[in-house]
Amino acid sequence: AAMAVSAGAKGVLVGHSERRHVFGETDEETGKKVARALGADLEPVLCVGEKLDEREAGKTNDVVGRQLTAGLAALETGAQLARVTIAYEPVWAIGTGKVATPEQAQEVHAFIRGKIAALNSEVAEGLRILYGGSMNPGNAKELIGQPDIDGGLIGGASLKTEDFLAICQAAE
Repeated sequence: AAMAVSAGAKGVLVGHSERRHVFGETDEETGKKVARALGADLEPVLCVGEKLDEREAGKTNDVVGRQLTAGLAALETGAQLARVTIAYEPVWAIGTGKVATPEQAQEVHAFIRGKIAALNSEVAEGLRILYGGSMNPGNAKELIGQPDIDGGLIGGASLKTEDFLAICQAAE
């Protein structure tokens, strides 16, 4: 973490689906990384999300809830919690062209905000919860227009200037 800070990093993704599913990072490890990031004065973005089989089995809230609880377990204060951003990444929608409907995404974002509110209602109100599942110029405005979606964690579209600018404009 110190090396990232010395290189000018301000934030860090923790628990991204590729770390979880390709490298086998555990929920417990994500919690330790969130705490380490905060200790190094980095703003962590905790990524949570379910795979397609988990969604189809009706386990979205179980999976997201488990990842969220473990990812925040090492935090001791509301001030620490307030420095975390949550990104909901439905794994089945990353790079597949499939996108959660605004209603599906909102449902999970509201669930996340509710889980945070159970820990600290004041922090939950100001918490940033980003959507990270193939947001693009065509769907950004409707997704970001949902009450609990505060922005996007933009992947592939950030590499295309016109697309990224269009998403930014949709967010305004």
